Amino acid sequence: MLPSRDPHDRPAELAVLADADRRAQDYVAAIGSRPVYPSVHAREALSGFDEELSAAGHDERSTIALLDELGSAAAVESNGARYFGFVVGATLPVAAAADRLVLAWDNTASTPLGSPATSAIEAIAARWVVEVLDLPRDSAVGFSTSAGAGTVAILATARQHVLAQLGWDVARRGLTGAPPVRVVASELAHVVVRKALRVLGFGSDLVEWVRTDEYGRIDPDALPAVDASTIVILQAGEVNTGEFDPFEPIMQKVRASAGWIHVDGAFGLWARASRLRPLTDGIDRADSWTVDGHKWLNTPYDSAVSIVRNRDAANAALHSDATYAPSTDDAQKNLTLEFSRRARGIPIWAALRTLGRDGVAELVENSTATATRIADGLRGAGYTVLNRVVLNQVLARAGSAEETARIVAAAQASGHTWFGATVWRGEPAFRISVSSWRTRAEDADALVELLAGLARA
Repeated sequence: MLPSRDPHDRPAELAVLADADRRAQDYVAAIGSRPVYPSVHAREALSGFDEELSAAGHDERSTIALLDELGSAAAVESNGARYFGFVVGATLPVAAAADRLVLAWDNTASTPLGSPATSAIEAIAARWVVEVLDLPRDSAVGFSTSAGAGTVAILATARQHVLAQLGWDVARRGLTGAPPVRVVASELAHVVVRKALRVLGFGSDLVEWVRTDEYGRIDPDALPAVDASTIVILQAGEVNTGEFDPFEPIMQKVRASAGWIHVDGAFGLWARASRLRPLTDGIDRADSWTVDGHKWLNTPYDSAVSIVRNRDAANAALHSDATYAPSTDDAQKNLTLEFSRRARGIPIWAALRTLGRDGVAELVENSTATATRIADGLRGAGYTVLNRVVLNQVLARAGSAEETARIVAAAQASGHTWFGATVWRGEPAFRISVSSWRTRAEDADALVELLAGLARA
């Protein structure tokens, strides 16, 4: 059913938007009062969405009501203070508000022609990102859906650049008959890096996976000799331990000879904007970096950044001008995978403008201090903490694999928190990620009290 037979019926249009906004505000107002993970009953009620597609359609208000009444009840409260899963930050109010306003604009954010507003604001956001992370100021900055999508774009750029240096134009000649390109990466590389390599045709059996130390960092002594045909992939923030590869010694060993060095910094790169910056020493000597906004910057999901030192290389690989949509080299469609795109950089702009440098640092430092508090509490409750807690990750296990699994399941079912199970060095463990601006010391203490009780049980 069309919203209105009269396209000028603004009251009807505004009424449905106001209804949705009221329901959204009610949801936010109730954060902290509902289970962190939805109940079995709420999840079973999702069957109410399983309707036949009707011929005539339904009333707009009934659609929004169904979405709220069944969907909100079964949503995970990842926007709350006691969600510790998947390194997800609760969306800052200003970032959520900016996203809603941009949605009302309904502009394509591919080029300045499509939207002068989004283009101008994302350009400022790009400048601020490299400033707050203290990366090369003339880098190309793309706002993509995720660090995963950004990694695909960057590794495609890296391969094209490496082959160009070897005298092969992959954009014109393709890959058939091209010189081989080597990839050297951590044995603990994140799954999105592995996926990007697979999508781009780098066979996993051909990747040179490098041994890591007890903390999950690349062992510089285990690095193979590299040359101009080699892409080296490093990590800022190992997904379980939060550790950083030792960038300075690695750079001393491979920087002069490697064809390209990329740093996967989905959440760890934000440490560079805080007192934890020494963990990132040497990282600025890489060729490219990825980082998520929806992690530590606490923007909505679908908000990430890919940064490439060599603007010409990024543009050569990702340029997508068309005769009907010409643009500048720094248009977002020429720096990301997406042609049709929303303005993902605007929530990042809103967060950075509102937080400032000090606010970003406070986010990172408070999360790290809270993670340390949780780790200390878990040790006191008899758990084994498996990492050094250098950042916002707490990796722990109970006395046995069975006990660990029981406690994780009980905590997830409690409704009082949510965090996930993992495997570390072949043994079950659990991972607590502190990323939300809402999380305070009392939330950490409540988590420790819950887990201490489950251990005693």
